[in-house]
Amino acid sequence: MQRSHKRPAAQPRNQSAHQVRIIGGLWKRTPLPVLDAEGLRPTPDRVRETLFNWLNHLLDGNWSQVNCLDLFAGTGALGFEAASRGARKVTMVEENAGAVRQLNGIKAKLNAEQVAILRGDALSVTQSLLARNGADAKFQLIFLDPPYHHDWLAKILPLCAQLLADGGLVYAEAEMALDADEQPEWLAGWNVVRADKAGMVFFHLLRRNT
Repeated sequence: MQRSHKRPAAQPRNQSAHQVRIIGGLWKRTPLPVLDAEGLRPTPDRVRETLFNWLNHLLDGNWSQVNCLDLFAGTGALGFEAASRGARKVTMVEENAGAVRQLNGIKAKLNAEQVAILRGDALSVTQSLLARNGADAKFQLIFLDPPYHHDWLAKILPLCAQLLADGGLVYAEAEMALDADEQPEWLAGWNVVRADKAGMVFFHLLRRNT
């Protein structure tokens, strides 16, 4: 879910659609309502379909061992998609109270016991997760679809590096390509394993260099 307090006119998404659908897995075609709130809008279907094609290939379709973290959950389109495909556990983080209520309602409707929903600021929750011990404190997949133009990736990606399991993947949406010749300092140590663009949305899969 991409959010922005001030959405530029050059980055429109279809605001007439009040729901999106899970693309594949156990809950395929299940509708997910889109909260009628300024700046809340779902990741486009085309992007999600491409992303999960990438992930199925890189994970060899083995979702059962995937512990997933969605730090900007919004509608839950990314997190519920991962759960639908068999992820062992999905932790969704969302700050908007209305969106959290909606996520909890969807979780109950789907009886999605593998989904945990946390209300809070992504940075604070990430720091709290870092204080945990044990296998559940490491994630094989982290979704980052933060508001644009607030330097979220620069702030949160270093923390994600500490939460990521060996060989794990980070999905990152941005208003710019992250595989440019001159990468920002905060991207040092990361390898862009997949990247594409849809409209004004740049989306990537990242993995730590070994």
